[in-house]
Amino acid sequence: MTMQQRRLGSTGIIVGEIGMGGMPLSVNGRPTEEDGIRTVHAALEQGITLFDTADSYCLNSTESGHNERLLAKALHNRPEAVIATKGGHVRPDGRWETDGRPEHLRQACEDSLRALGVEAITLYQFHRPDPKVPFAESVGTVAELQREGKIVHVGLSNVSVAQLEEAREIVTVASVQNRMNLFDHSSIPVLKRCEELGIAFLPYSPLNGMGNAQGIGSNEMLSRIAKSYDASPQQIAIAWLLQLSPIILPIPGASKAVNIVNCAGASNLKLSDEDVAELNGIAAQITA
Repeated sequence: MTMQQRRLGSTGIIVGEIGMGGMPLSVNGRPTEEDGIRTVHAALEQGITLFDTADSYCLNSTESGHNERLLAKALHNRPEAVIATKGGHVRPDGRWETDGRPEHLRQACEDSLRALGVEAITLYQFHRPDPKVPFAESVGTVAELQREGKIVHVGLSNVSVAQLEEAREIVTVASVQNRMNLFDHSSIPVLKRCEELGIAFLPYSPLNGMGNAQGIGSNEMLSRIAKSYDASPQQIAIAWLLQLSPIILPIPGASKAVNIVNCAGASNLKLSDEDVAELNGIAAQITA
């Protein structure tokens, strides 16, 4: 089957309704470069054209941009592919820390341009608000980079509704990337505001995170519903997100070709209203 398409917010860009997160290709437990490229090519073969990365997807700060360089190599001469990257996280000694200082974001953008081998980044997302830096200063720097022609569209990641509104006073926001899945509904208010504004919503960890993706089938309800559709639990989880809102573009991560092929199979999978209602209750069960 051909993958369905969706619009990337107000950008006018059309992509496959399921994207791919590149992080597993570059952090601990990552595959060889050859296998990583094979995984990206498998995604393309399934109709996936949106690839999400970040300068911080690496083992530590000595190899910043590892995932960007890998995707750039794998997607060379593939004009249908859209690469979205992020800046604002750093990896000193392998730790995850924020750095939203204007000077850091400016340098991070320049480094990402080189890593991706492009003159302008199609979608550049501020990775995470830095509590040490006023949010408006960080977003303002990204807006400046857009005016300078180094960024085409601006996105946000890990933000609240209030932060989204603050950013909109500074720059046109094309997308928001927050954690969202069957087990975590904490960003529903942000999703609803994005719907009102026509902003794309890219749920990361759509399978409940790298360490939990393979095990979500242990949920009895999810496993039962998956069997009724002759589908995998992972496909049901992604199909649920797709039916949650027309602005959603899930970006499951993968380090193996077989896993991204499995995720792509969620496209065209139509869940019944009854099953969607039942799946909606999983998060409440977990909270309880």
